[in-house]
Amino acid sequence: MTFDLFDNLPEPDSRGGEHSEAIGPGAVVLRGFALSRALALRQAIEQVHAQAPFRHLVTPGGFRMSVAMTNCGTLGWVSDERGYRYDPNDPDSGRPWPAMPAVFVELAREAAAAAGYPGFVPDACLINRYTPGTRLSLHQDRNERDLHAPIVSVSLGLPAVFLFGGARRADRPARIRVAHGDIVVWGGPSRLFYHGIAPLADGDHPLLGTLRLNLTFRKAG
Repeated sequence: MTFDLFDNLPEPDSRGGEHSEAIGPGAVVLRGFALSRALALRQAIEQVHAQAPFRHLVTPGGFRMSVAMTNCGTLGWVSDERGYRYDPNDPDSGRPWPAMPAVFVELAREAAAAAGYPGFVPDACLINRYTPGTRLSLHQDRNERDLHAPIVSVSLGLPAVFLFGGARRADRPARIRVAHGDIVVWGGPSRLFYHGIAPLADGDHPLLGTLRLNLTFRKAG
């Protein structure tokens, strides 16, 4: 199976400024941090997809997720009628998830260090594919064994509204625009804060067309 979603799209202009923007206790947006590696990230995503294609997971309650997902690393996040969990094998193929590309690991470690979390070594990367209208409901990342490590979330393609709430689901979330190349990092006091993505608006991006791709790095094991 070939990954033809990106065929015939021009290479983007990777120029852009970088700066850090605090969004909560222990949480920052690193604006433009991934821009210089965006093309390499896209190519690495294609390689992962060729081994473990995107799919729409089903929640334990039987609802089909609108966001398509795949994984790479020693552990992959999965969901089905048995619940949410990490698994070393792709349930669709029974084989181990693809190895995490070196460009992923390097970027995740550098972004974590820039946000104040040195020594971060991710073992799981969840790749989410959004199309216009898809969303991700408010949730906590709490299936990981190591809650001391931060979450590193990389945005590529269409801009989105990142919802960043508090420790309770009822806390009103801030609405933070994340653009191509931005990275959100959170940990410490905000590690279990609720977060999500508002419905994606229509658009056309020079690198990904009508898509948004998100890489979420975690220390899960």
